[in-house]
Amino acid sequence: MQVDVVTAVHASYAAFLPAAWRSLLDQSHTQWRWLVQIDGPPDEVRAVLDNCAATEDPRVVVASHGTSEGPAVTRNIALGRTAAPLVQNVDADDELEPDALAVLATALSTHPDAGYAVGHARDLMADGVLVDHSLPVGPGVLPRGALLPTWKTTSTEYRLPVHPAGVMWKRPLLLGLGGWSALQGMEDTGLLMAASAVAEGIMVDAPTLRYRRHAAQRSKQTSKFAGAGEQIALIRDRAALLSSLPPWSRS
Repeated sequence: MQVDVVTAVHASYAAFLPAAWRSLLDQSHTQWRWLVQIDGPPDEVRAVLDNCAATEDPRVVVASHGTSEGPAVTRNIALGRTAAPLVQNVDADDELEPDALAVLATALSTHPDAGYAVGHARDLMADGVLVDHSLPVGPGVLPRGALLPTWKTTSTEYRLPVHPAGVMWKRPLLLGLGGWSALQGMEDTGLLMAASAVAEGIMVDAPTLRYRRHAAQRSKQTSKFAGAGEQIALIRDRAALLSSLPPWSRS
């Protein structure tokens, strides 16, 4: 099944793109397009993609919108360019595991009622070491609404049960939720919690994302994928409201 991979990138992250590109070339699932959307000045990003030969591959489509809008808007602009039934996000500074697209696409094709699939994320350290993390949810079907209760609400350490940056989405669900949420630094968390409130998901028992740790990353989350801020109440309230609605239907 065809997968559109979307990447939002700005100039200061351009240097990481060759690694993301290599991780796509290494995919065992080869039916993909890479939709790169440049946020802000495009020249540096385009030069990096030219130098690593990514732009020579017809599966790579690069676009820019000329203004600086942040990751949520930039991903949503890329979403508007998608056509495949499955959409995979990969941040510019992250990498996909070699079987990521294969195992996630297979999970969604074999579970027609699920709207999203996610695997294990491993921290990619500066020295190349990959660090695994145990998760509070097991493999298999993630029932509708299952993720929100596992998100800590008793302290400022709100720890996500799965990493939201590596989710593969069924495109109709992603469009129905309005794409990535308009939140500061929690755009993928807001989307994940909204998706869980309306649809089943699939947790695959395999690593799918390499989450790079580096000094320049916008997210200051810990290796346990923590995030906090005043937006958390908004995410919780939105998820609670959506959970009261009929479940998402693939039809």
